[in-house]
Formats: sequence, structure tokens, C-alpha cells
Amino acid sequence: MTNVLDDRDLYGGLIRMHILHHANEETIYGQGMIEELRRHGYAIGPGTMYPLLHGLEKKGYLLAKRELHGSRYRQVYRITGTGRRVLLVSRRRVQELFGEMFEDSAKNSDPTPTLPSKKHTENKRNSRKAFS
Repeated sequence: MTNVLDDRDLYGGLIRMHILHHANEETIYGQGMIEELRRHGYAIGPGTMYPLLHGLEKKGYLLAKRELHGSRYRQVYRITGTGRRVLLVSRRRVQELFGEMFEDSAKNSDPTPTLPSKKHTENKRNSRKAFS
């Protein structure tokens, strides 16, 4: 049985968005992001972080540069224009998802998210078809 809290496939997109969010605020580096993500409950090591950063760089979302820090060089990353646009779209999608996940529970003062009703799901599906 899979441990839900360790489901990296599910959280991978959130982690990438978190990285882009911080790169949008300031220059980031691998170990700093590992520590930041740990503060939020993600147990990520260098073997996961650096491939994530390289993948975001390869997609054109981050730009890497070597900088001297003390007596050592560090690979630092900053967000690109493409990365900013992707982050903006991602924020909108997450906001919409969170609204759907928690709007019913907030109305009912129930902290547990509820599944949408069949009618709600059908209405969403029909509205999407209208735009196809």
C-alpha cells in the first residue's frame, strides 16, 4: 500500500510551483530550497532537488548562474519571463482548484472537503463543452 504522504507524483507540481514562487521573489539555490521546502513538510534531498532545478532550467523557467559565495562557487537560479508567465497561470489554476475543493466545506463550516455533487460536475462538464 502506498503512503499518501510520500506520493511525490502528486506533490511534484506543487514543489515546482513553490520553487518558481521563491525564484520570482529572489535568487535561489538548491540547498536553500531544500531547507525552505522542509519547513513546509516536504522531505526532499539533493538527489531530487537538483534534477528538479535542472528540469526547470531546461524548460526555460529558470536561468542558472555560478556565483562566488565566500571561497566556494554556488549555482544560483533566477526566474525567467517564461517562468513568470507559467507561475501566473499556475497560481490561477491552483486558486480555482482550492476554491472548488474548499468552497462547499466553508459554506457548511465543515473542515473536510466534500466531493462535488453529480449536478455540479455535469454543469462544469457542459460549460466546458460550450467552449470547445
